[in-house]
Amino acid sequence: MSQNVLLLTNEVMEKMKQYYHKSLTTTPQGAVFRAKTSNVVITAYKSGKVLFQGKHANEEMDKWSDQSNVVESKNPKHSKSSSNTLYTPPDTLFTASHIGSDEAGTGDYFGPITVASAFISSSQISLLKEIGVKDSKNLTDEKIIQLAKEIAKMRIPYSLLILHNQKYNSLQKKGWSQGKMKAMLHHHAIRNLLTKIVSTPYEGILIDQFCEPIVYKKHIASEQGQLPNKTYFMTKAESYSIAVAAASIIARASFVKEMDKLSEQVGIELRKGASKLVDQTIARIIREQGEDVLQTCAKVHFANTQKARQYLS
Repeated sequence: MSQNVLLLTNEVMEKMKQYYHKSLTTTPQGAVFRAKTSNVVITAYKSGKVLFQGKHANEEMDKWSDQSNVVESKNPKHSKSSSNTLYTPPDTLFTASHIGSDEAGTGDYFGPITVASAFISSSQISLLKEIGVKDSKNLTDEKIIQLAKEIAKMRIPYSLLILHNQKYNSLQKKGWSQGKMKAMLHHHAIRNLLTKIVSTPYEGILIDQFCEPIVYKKHIASEQGQLPNKTYFMTKAESYSIAVAAASIIARASFVKEMDKLSEQVGIELRKGASKLVDQTIARIIREQGEDVLQTCAKVHFANTQKARQYLS
């Protein structure tokens, strides 16, 4: 039985408690909640540690790993454990020419995972800020699409990769966790981008952190990959790095477009996220078109697949 631990904020733990509300069980001493599903037990402690135990511990942890952070960090720019200071970006990186990498779609039941890496020169930073480039989580889909077009006009070098649902589900069945999929997507997007800017100097590569750097290195090493020099990791990186913010917008714009394509393909508006409304949409698809259709448009190992069955009885 595998087990993994994440360090999460009280806010995220409350979201988790609501997410697993139908699976809640007796709360042990010192815990905020405990949930037990068919394949994993999740225990959230008041210390901020969340323990995942069971057959699918890795997969379940991956749903929340992108929100992992050091609780009550006094310096949000460097909210990582002291053992990873080698991967902490220098403050000078944010005003220098650098590469940023971010992803979209990881927590959404429907749709692919999209990853973008973008190179921003120091001379472009002020202009990108001026046109409104910032954390995509604080932007509407319409604004993201608009900004992605503006970024394209500036001829900013970038690499965009899309992991479509059929391939995602195939890799998951082979034992790949979502964390490994994300790591490999970032790795290949960065490698692709480096071939485009081969003679251009840059200060470093910043990845929006979704797992500990040592875990990321382990994932890419399992596929014979190596971490490029001057690669840094940082949670909430898009709030500090214009390169990561631009990559986030490119990735999110691609995800939105892919969701529109899938909705048209299925003939049903596919909702973002992983809410009850998503469960109801899943049930409608199964009822009208059969469960196999989900392989083409969804991340079928998410708990939503099972939750949707209550709407079929």
